[in-house]
Amino acid sequence: MTQLITTDKNSYAAMAKMVGIANEGAAYSDSQLPRLKIIHKSIMGTKEFDGKQAKVEVVEAGSFKLEMPNGSVHYAPSIKMRMILQRFSHKRWIPGDANTQGRYVKSMMTDDAKLESDLKDDDGGFNCGKPAGYIKDFKALPPKMQDTIKQIKRVRGIFGTVDLVNPTDDSGNKVTVDTTPFIWEVENREAFKEMGSVFASLFKMQRLPMQHYITVNSDERQTASGSNKYYVPVPSLDLSVEIPTDDATQELGANFMAWIDRQNNSIMEKWKEKVDAKMSDDDVDVVNDMVQIEVDDEEAA
Repeated sequence: MTQLITTDKNSYAAMAKMVGIANEGAAYSDSQLPRLKIIHKSIMGTKEFDGKQAKVEVVEAGSFKLEMPNGSVHYAPSIKMRMILQRFSHKRWIPGDANTQGRYVKSMMTDDAKLESDLKDDDGGFNCGKPAGYIKDFKALPPKMQDTIKQIKRVRGIFGTVDLVNPTDDSGNKVTVDTTPFIWEVENREAFKEMGSVFASLFKMQRLPMQHYITVNSDERQTASGSNKYYVPVPSLDLSVEIPTDDATQELGANFMAWIDRQNNSIMEKWKEKVDAKMSDDDVDVVNDMVQIEVDDEEAA
């Protein structure tokens, strides 16, 4: 890919699809990409007061957490980010029992914000068990399907670079953290909507995410019962400065897309393994032929 980004507005539709915002208005491996998230419980530590050790809050709930590939973790009350692109997927938590451990099922990623197509998952199914597209009458579905859907989350995968504001370690000590590429898998329904509002605004203005900085804080919310607290991101889009899309941006975007391809290929392989294990030899040949046709069609496109 020699020309990832261009400011030619005649090609905006193609660019918007590439970065994953086309429907908003209507070289890292899987283990090497730093991950961003919000923590929902404070981190406690100990400090000495008058010769005595006392428990104190060293990292506040609602802080941003950046997990590095080398195992180090950094925290910050606020972040300044530059979003490069986004992708969408399904994720499902299957609880364990006395004989099995709980596990996640993940689908392939797509640039379709509406998630209208069937996405293969690493459990040998599609969409982690959810019907594709919009469900008009949830209550009309069989109870078992309703229970399955409740376990499934839409995931907005945001890729970009982040600067932590006043970063610390897990003991509350100040640290220095350089601008860092990241993935942020936004799963909470409110958080999904809040971050989507930024992409939607950019889409309406026909601007790309990497052209502007976004400051993100967090806001405390309570569950319906009022018994638990959680936090959602509150983004603020800075339109006062337009960031040029230079060669470094091009390279970073290409690296993110390569990472997504590897992730999707990994899920495709797991999907095939699960399907093959359940089918006869004749059925496997039929499925392999269908997959090959699908790949050929994609290459032809």
